[in-house]
Amino acid sequence: MGSNPINLALRFILELIALFAFGYWGWTQHEGLMRFALVIGLPLLAMVLWGTFAVPNDPSRSGNAPVPITGIIRLILELVFFGVAVWFLFDAGQITWAKVLGVVVLIHYLISYDRIIWLLKK
Repeated sequence: MGSNPINLALRFILELIALFAFGYWGWTQHEGLMRFALVIGLPLLAMVLWGTFAVPNDPSRSGNAPVPITGIIRLILELVFFGVAVWFLFDAGQITWAKVLGVVVLIHYLISYDRIIWLLKK
């Protein structure tokens, strides 16, 4: 189920929402030039980490791994990525949206149990 096109589309939407959460948090935490640096810098850093560190031949991705890592490390990276996004929404006062994002991410990973198993075996 982890490679199902609908589930992959959900994952992509969750990634975009998480990137928005990174930028939104930066916007709410500072004023002036630092605000703009965080709004651009945090999502950019998250995108670089997300796209750079991958498990070779991951069926839910392109298969390319610019920096190959083990499945467990990738799973930890993903959980930290989404966990920080949820925390940032919570910290920025968007408690309801943080809960919604957290629940949908959890549902996504439960549906993607086959990918989780694959990652743990790699």
